[in-house]
Amino acid sequence: MGMLTPTLQHYVAGIEQEITAAMPSTDTLQKTVSEAMAYACEAGGKRLRPLLVLAFAELCGGTAQTAMPYACAIEMIHCYSLVHDDLPCMDNSLLRRGKSSVFAKYGEDMALLAGDGLLTRAFEWGLKPSHVAAAGADRAVEAMAILADAAGINGMVGGQTIDLESEGKSIDMDTLCALQAGKTGALLTAACEMGAVLGGADATAREAARRYGMELGLCFQIIDDILDVTSTAETLGKPVGADEENLKVTYVSLLGLEEAKRLARYHTDEALAALSIFDEKASDLTQMTKALLERSM
Repeated sequence: MGMLTPTLQHYVAGIEQEITAAMPSTDTLQKTVSEAMAYACEAGGKRLRPLLVLAFAELCGGTAQTAMPYACAIEMIHCYSLVHDDLPCMDNSLLRRGKSSVFAKYGEDMALLAGDGLLTRAFEWGLKPSHVAAAGADRAVEAMAILADAAGINGMVGGQTIDLESEGKSIDMDTLCALQAGKTGALLTAACEMGAVLGGADATAREAARRYGMELGLCFQIIDDILDVTSTAETLGKPVGADEENLKVTYVSLLGLEEAKRLARYHTDEALAALSIFDEKASDLTQMTKALLERSM
């Protein structure tokens, strides 16, 4: 990802190693689902959520090393959500990250189980005794509680529910914002807050991390909606035009392309304002935030 500084690239390299090591053995009778879980987590995504966990842990006085298992836990949750998103009962997508989706490669039944396996593995990994001991029990438990809340009906699952029930209907901006705050924003916000907690942040730094995550989530989703209209499948690594095909209301369909771009710039500025309390220590995140606004994939 060209938007990353060397420090952030180093984080991503560590995440790639750790998430591979965190996958269950394939030398078992459950080989197929284990392979499908690993395939779902293979390199190809931006690793934005785990990267944010590590970045905020270090910004707030902790280390990337002790935060790493929790970074991988949130990435497992994200990957499981993509596996389930692509199922025929959801978006029915054959393409993800430029290659076959898990259900296209392994079948609908194994994709369902692989998603379930990743959801469960996230909590196994974050609550592994050695990981809890390294992070500190209170911080580890609080980080995993934040993740559970963000992944559940008040967060990602709730947002997906609103999304499914809104297809083919005319919804207003408040409903769209609630939908996306859950579906996209909840995990991004949780990643920042988890990192802050693991780093030992005070109340002010923790709130700044939360606000940054919320604003980044809004910007990220608006850009996603824009790219669904303006990009190509080759560039994006997944089908384009899917929102229109699935009769989904988006920021672009509600506001128009130019106003959606203006709103993305506004939320980027708000995210940068939230980072300002960290001064130059947040320069890597500042650069990445500006680059996300200009992303093409």
